[in-house]
Amino acid sequence: MAERVGLTPAAADLLRRLVSLHGPVMFHQSGGCCDGSAPMCYPAGEFRTGASDVHLGDLSVDGVDDVPVWMSGPQFEYWKHTHLTIDVVPGRGSGFSLEAPEGVRFLVRSRLFSDEESAELNGPATR
Repeated sequence: MAERVGLTPAAADLLRRLVSLHGPVMFHQSGGCCDGSAPMCYPAGEFRTGASDVHLGDLSVDGVDDVPVWMSGPQFEYWKHTHLTIDVVPGRGSGFSLEAPEGVRFLVRSRLFSDEESAELNGPATR
């Protein structure tokens, strides 16, 4: 089954640490502001999603509750043909994401869906 979002083992390790410090968390992939289009990690429920936000899926991380991932609707229109992998790299982001004090930041790596994945997630292409 095709999924829109995943994460690296390093990002899963960081999520376990953040959950131990802050409780359940969520991601919102913004379309601008602060870190550009960086995935921002918040305590669950602290960032209010709206009617135009798209739920990309829930990340399954051993030892913690599933982590929902949301994206702004306009940003989703640009990214709906890609699989996003949340990763972590050294360096501090400039946003309000929970990992900022840890000296690392989340980022997304993307790849285009295969034709089969795209059809499963977005419906068959029309010409």
